[in-house]
Amino acid sequence: MKQNRKVIFYVSGHGFGHASRQIEIINTLTALHPDVGVIVRTSAPRWLFDRGTTTPVTFAPGEPDTGVVQINSLQVDPSASVRLAWKFHRTLEQRAKEESLLIKHHGATMVVGDIPPLAFASAALAKLPSVAIGNFTWDWIYQHYQSLPPQLLPTIRNAYASAEIAWELPLAAGFEGFPRIIKSPLVARHSHRQPADTRKALGLPIGQTLILVSFGRYGLNTVDWDTASKSGDFGIILTRDTIDQGPTVPNPGSNHRLYSITLSAIAAQGFGYEDLVAAADIVVSKPGYGIISECAANGTALIYTSRGDFAEYDILVKNMPRLLRCTYLEQRNFFAGKWTRAVHQVLNQPPVPRPRTDGAHVIAQGLARQLESMSHAGY
Repeated sequence: MKQNRKVIFYVSGHGFGHASRQIEIINTLTALHPDVGVIVRTSAPRWLFDRGTTTPVTFAPGEPDTGVVQINSLQVDPSASVRLAWKFHRTLEQRAKEESLLIKHHGATMVVGDIPPLAFASAALAKLPSVAIGNFTWDWIYQHYQSLPPQLLPTIRNAYASAEIAWELPLAAGFEGFPRIIKSPLVARHSHRQPADTRKALGLPIGQTLILVSFGRYGLNTVDWDTASKSGDFGIILTRDTIDQGPTVPNPGSNHRLYSITLSAIAAQGFGYEDLVAAADIVVSKPGYGIISECAANGTALIYTSRGDFAEYDILVKNMPRLLRCTYLEQRNFFAGKWTRAVHQVLNQPPVPRPRTDGAHVIAQGLARQLESMSHAGY
């Protein structure tokens, strides 16, 4: 491969799922081809990339899209989401001109987007090929809502149409507007540690059923943790991070079934979030691509609750049972700490054959082939 190839990744800052899967792809690409340089353009926290990437990347903070507005982890504000999306995309042409200069400044030779329209509009102006990666598109998300500005969806779709290739992940919708679509296996983080070893190193009980509470960067409302932890014979892992300004969790105090884990502290010990997922028997969360893929990759069951007016929800719920053991928990029972019935339901389900979760390798190889073809074409 020609030296000094550089790829700029535009990564949505909505939640952590976009960032975590792109980190897997970046790590695989740079492992296969150490000569490839990587620039990351995102509004996601830098520490995610500092902590997760295995080779140095150039971090270029910025807002590539607006996503949806979360009131909290389980509630979406559709009206505010649409207002912000139009405020951003009504000036997409001017934003793209500015971004094309930034792309040239960094010397990028290819643009990858997960999955901001700005990435593809900017690449077109910079006369560079662009590649989309994702499991949904923002026009598909926004069309679910009411009272849309007439030009919002056409603006987003025109930008997407300029991408050269779209890698469509499982649990997908909204890719019809891309000129060329390639389907990929799940991109997921895999633990490479034995669950018992992780539990021992982090002071978690070996023989007890453990539930990891996972609600990402938006937090959640008050849960009756005392009832949740004492309603069944299981322990509950709660996570906090001193770096991220995210949700706080209760101090376990004298409750010996609540285990508090500081993510930045275990990262310093060499443990990732995927190791916690693998060490747990069950994750309790809202449905989202990131947590579904990680549970599937690591053989962990999932108890999920509803997540408000989010278009992706129905597709995720419909397809989850073929990927992993899962069951639904009503929000009122989730907050009341009445988890025992759901725990028994999911643990009594038969094992589900693990799906392919090597999407990072498949996509990284595809990106490398595209870079190689560009070299031969004289880019």
